Amino acid sequence: MNHWLVKSEPEAYSWRQFLEDGRTAWTGVRNFQARNHLRAMRLKDSVLFYHSVTEKQIVGLARVVREAYPDPTAEDGDWSCVDLAPVRPLKTAVPLEVLKKDLLLAKMVLLKQSRLSVTPLSPAEFSRILECSGGCPPA
Repeated sequence: MNHWLVKSEPEAYSWRQFLEDGRTAWTGVRNFQARNHLRAMRLKDSVLFYHSVTEKQIVGLARVVREAYPDPTAEDGDWSCVDLAPVRPLKTAVPLEVLKKDLLLAKMVLLKQSRLSVTPLSPAEFSRILECSGGCPPA
């Protein structure tokens, strides 16, 4: 199983809206590297949901419920999307500042390539973030 992080501006599509919808097509990705990450997602992969721009924090856990298929919002080009379903909110949101200060998370793609909207997480990073959602012990 792989682990991923997807980013969304809460004003555009929030975790709360995602919970209300119960499922969504993750469309609109127009970066080749992020698109390739979408194409690498597999059924039941774990996905952390990050509120970008205004909140800058990881707020929930989701799962891939449909693997990559052509993005219906793309007017041209070879773009893909996946379907995601929420699993649960994190007990406590994990802010960007916590991620940056944690030695175990220092190599996260989110911190190195902050403009990517879809990034992979190592199993250790994924576990550490879930641990931090309950109150992050020192690394």
